[in-house]
Amino acid sequence: MKISFHGAAQTVTGSKHILTLNNGKNILLDCGMFQGMGHETAELNAHFGFDASTIDVLLLSHAHIDHSGLIPKLVKEGFNGVIYCTQATKELAEILLYDSAEIQTYEGNHRHHAPLYNSDDVAACLSQFKVIHFNEWFSLMDGVDVVYTPAGHLIGSAAITIRAKENRRKTTILYGGDVGRYQSVLLKPPAETPQADYIILESTYGDKRHDLTFNTIENIHKWIQKICVQQEGKLVIPAFSVGRTQEVLYALNQLSLEKRLPDISFFIDSPLSLLATQTIKKYTDQFNERLQKVLLVDDDPFEFPGLKYIESVDDSRRLTAYNKPCVIISASGTADAGRVRHHIHSCIGNANCGILMVGYCGAQSLGGQLLSGYQTVDIFNQSCEVIATTGQVQGMSAHGDTDDLLQFISHQPVEKVKGIFLVHGERHVQKTFAEKISLKGYKRIECPAMHEVFELPLKPKRKREHIPTQHTTTVHAVRNNTDIGNRFQK
Repeated sequence: MKISFHGAAQTVTGSKHILTLNNGKNILLDCGMFQGMGHETAELNAHFGFDASTIDVLLLSHAHIDHSGLIPKLVKEGFNGVIYCTQATKELAEILLYDSAEIQTYEGNHRHHAPLYNSDDVAACLSQFKVIHFNEWFSLMDGVDVVYTPAGHLIGSAAITIRAKENRRKTTILYGGDVGRYQSVLLKPPAETPQADYIILESTYGDKRHDLTFNTIENIHKWIQKICVQQEGKLVIPAFSVGRTQEVLYALNQLSLEKRLPDISFFIDSPLSLLATQTIKKYTDQFNERLQKVLLVDDDPFEFPGLKYIESVDDSRRLTAYNKPCVIISASGTADAGRVRHHIHSCIGNANCGILMVGYCGAQSLGGQLLSGYQTVDIFNQSCEVIATTGQVQGMSAHGDTDDLLQFISHQPVEKVKGIFLVHGERHVQKTFAEKISLKGYKRIECPAMHEVFELPLKPKRKREHIPTQHTTTVHAVRNNTDIGNRFQK
């Protein structure tokens, strides 16, 4: 068996990992789109680094675009296997993928480049989805069984355990997907997983601890008071439509219940957010105990007076000219795409306005540049001076921190785990987190480079394989070339 890493390798986006069995079958774990990688983003999304037609089956952990966003492209390029996921993931992925296709078509028309896929490609890939249930083992193929367990990151999100039997050897691999928080605002904590020989573990916040004493509701309230009440300006909040927007709405709803929201308008400028919120409301069984209690007194924790949803493009354009104090929540969360860029563009030069980030932003994204204190930023090919107040709400991430991640693997006996592969994290973060894992007694920790291949079982001393830089590399070539694997960079 071999495992290769074709995304989220020493970076936090584009998750794609392949298990290649000795019989040549290829199991793809997630098929995410790269986001917020600056000028590299388009090139990274253009080429998988493997042949889509050689993939036999896809196991999807959850719906976020950095894990699902290239599925239509995968199908378009020849993948015709089954895509397994939970019911909630299927519903959210459908919403997100159609939205992604729409954004690509819009940006392609304005930037004169072809989209990766269109709505017809999304429809085609959705016909290959097959829904499975949490905590129920199923046969993936001859000799391979799989179970999905709740990961606590997003409604429907799962950790995936794969048990494979080859030549009388049994190997169990745990793919954590994105690991949620044990003190999540909305969701139940991650569930325990079966014992594994190898673990593929995300590491986004592997070097950090979320401040549990930090009061998100109070901080958002202070921003609204300062920008909208005292300065009578607009507060723009870039937020991903699935997950983060609902957390912001929940915080605003709490302020409303406490009679502390000012009498202003709150706009959700995203048809996607409306659909996602409606979908998430269906899965109250995945809400945590605290939110279950809230539902006893408030049947809709994401709705409050003054909240308005903007759906049409024309209404969104009119909103940029709205000159009264208000809060505008719009995607994307990194401010790299979508309607939020128009709102940032309209207020970034106004000292009375504010831009409040509520999640992780890669350094090269527009959100990352604003948080880094850039004096000027490029929006729509225009150099814009940053005069508006910019900042970030700490502690709103749906990703587990270093303690959460260590707790997630804590029930895995140290002596039985033969290797841990750290993905979905920046290299310096992974190095720090690897040291923390080592202190727990785990012996073999790897931080794969882009397109790097590992043979299982891991050998005591491993010579790194290197993949040719050509974009036509196939999975078959990856398995048989002994001179493969430098980090894919352009």
